[in-house]
Amino acid sequence: MLSLGFPQHSKTKPLQPPKPYLPCPSSFPSSLIFNPTPPLVRPHLTLQIRALDAAQPFDYESLISHQFQNCSKLKIAIVGFGNFGQFLAKTLIRQGHIVLAHSHSDHSETAKKMGVSYFLDAHDLCEEHPEVILLCTSILSTETVLKSLPIKRLKRNTLFVDVLSVKEFPKNLFLQTLPLEFDVLCTHPMFGPESGKNGWKDLPFVYEKVRIGSDESRANRCQQFLDIFAREGCEMKEMSCAEHDIFAAGSQFITHTVGRMLKNLDLKSTPINTKGYEKLLDLVENTSKDSYDLYYGLFMYNPNATEELQRLENAFDSVKRQLFGQLHDVLRKQLFENDLGLDGTRAI
Repeated sequence: MLSLGFPQHSKTKPLQPPKPYLPCPSSFPSSLIFNPTPPLVRPHLTLQIRALDAAQPFDYESLISHQFQNCSKLKIAIVGFGNFGQFLAKTLIRQGHIVLAHSHSDHSETAKKMGVSYFLDAHDLCEEHPEVILLCTSILSTETVLKSLPIKRLKRNTLFVDVLSVKEFPKNLFLQTLPLEFDVLCTHPMFGPESGKNGWKDLPFVYEKVRIGSDESRANRCQQFLDIFAREGCEMKEMSCAEHDIFAAGSQFITHTVGRMLKNLDLKSTPINTKGYEKLLDLVENTSKDSYDLYYGLFMYNPNATEELQRLENAFDSVKRQLFGQLHDVLRKQLFENDLGLDGTRAI
């Protein structure tokens, strides 16, 4: 604020304007220190600085906003950067999370294009101290991969998460392998690159908070990870790993089994496809894109799968008995009718 002072005709010494208050310059960077110049003097006019409107050295609101954004983002290390790991990474990056990756195969070029930091050595990955280790390995390789990780290089409260299609197996593996200081969250996104290619809205996401530290920061970190899927519109379903495996054996395993059976039939599209037949062809296409290792893992590591396979076999036998039983009744009836004469007596 500037004031114009006119010549004083009184002999009284004019009042001096108060000196502007300046914070201690030692707390500012040298480029921000304001050094006022002497007042500009003109005939009959005195130009004096009465107040200073200096820019603050820091934008406090911007700083708080930046800190909040950083707190809402996670540093997530994906172990197993194959098809499914890359599928999840796209959403993690889009939401602003920091994504690291490691895999036995070299996916460094793919990771670079996606904006993911790739590490060929698991030791280098762990030394980055990710907040979350996300296992995207196959069911069959999970135990080997987990036990090969140099977990002593991680922070002691790191959150471990799996996305396997079976749940009791990784839960028990985590509890037996990881020290008590590590948090454990078992999850199963009930979709993949094919079924989730157009978005995750209304697709089921199952999880169990197996072991989460009691302090607020660890509980918040777990919730932040779950919010990744909630923000995409997933149908969040919290249930025990044992309950999940019962349901999955009766749905996912049966779906894959029927799909593989139909694939062995070598079904072909026809000019007169019905809607039901189209759905069968879609089932074959969707299940055949998954590896046999996944299907075998669904059977091998879900104790309920054997029972479901037996129930499927019994159901098929029951249908066959019903069909052939009715066929035999028809044949018997035709046979006995042919043996009777026109007058109803048996022909000799």
